[in-house]
This record gives sequence, structure tokens and C-alpha cells, in this order.
Amino acid sequence: EVRGKPSVRRQILFIVGDCQAEWNEAIMGRVRTKTVKKNSRVIIEKYYSKLTLDFQTNKRVCDEVAIIPSKRLRNKIAGFITHLMARIQKGPVRGISLKLQEEERERRMDFVPEISYFEGKMAVIDPDTKAMLDKMNLRLSQNVTVQSSSDYGRQRYDRR
Repeated sequence: EVRGKPSVRRQILFIVGDCQAEWNEAIMGRVRTKTVKKNSRVIIEKYYSKLTLDFQTNKRVCDEVAIIPSKRLRNKIAGFITHLMARIQKGPVRGISLKLQEEERERRMDFVPEISYFEGKMAVIDPDTKAMLDKMNLRLSQNVTVQSSSDYGRQRYDRR
């Protein structure tokens, strides 16, 4: 009971693809975060290829793939999906199938920049680093210069 009124509850059926999940919701209460999070993860696992980092797009995808009883609940789910999609791009996310995360990790690993980081930049290395590279039989590119031993370490003490 809430403020003398009997507690009114209703069953909501949430359908995602061929999966169905039921939960109880108080008519005047908030949607439980567990519901939003669980169903967001289900939608991501099933429809990952349709989802993006854009909330508006994800909201429309939620409309297409799921029967969601209210606009507010749909927006909460779409918002959490957008949040999870951003996290998936950064690294593994708990509760989402490993297959999706493996695909995302492979996509990041396959990326090769058009221009190497060292192509246009001058790199200055100390004599110790040069000696280490020589022992490893690595040749230095034209953009790498060796700092003279008289300058070595001077920068650290001249800061005031």
C-alpha cells in the first residue's frame, strides 16, 4: 500500500524477437533498472548490427524489434543501449555475449592507419635507447635523431 491506497500492479509482456520476459510494475512507480538493463542487453545481443552510437537511431530500432508498452520505457532502454554500445567499443562489457565483443575486438585490431605515426614526426631518442635498438638489429628511420650525450638529462633540471 502507498499512502492508504491499495497497491495496484499489472503484468507487462515484453517481447524481443522470439524471447519473452515478464515483470511486475507498479502503475505509479518507476521502471526497475534491472528491467531496462536486462532487456537492453538482450536487444544488443540479437540486433547488434542494427544498433549505433546514436540514441535516435537506437530508439527507432527498439520500436521495430520489440513491443515496449510506453514511450518512457522505450527511451530508457534506447538510452542504455547507446551507453552500452559506447562501452563495447572501448572494451569488454559484462553481461553481453563474448561473440559480439570478440568481433568488436577483431575489428579494432584489424585497423591499420594510412600513415604511420612516425612518418611525419621527428623522434628524439637518447643514446641508451639507440644502443638497445642496435642490439635488437633494428634500423632507425630518417625521422629519428639521437640526442647528444652532453644534452642528455639536461632538460629535467632546467625547468623552473
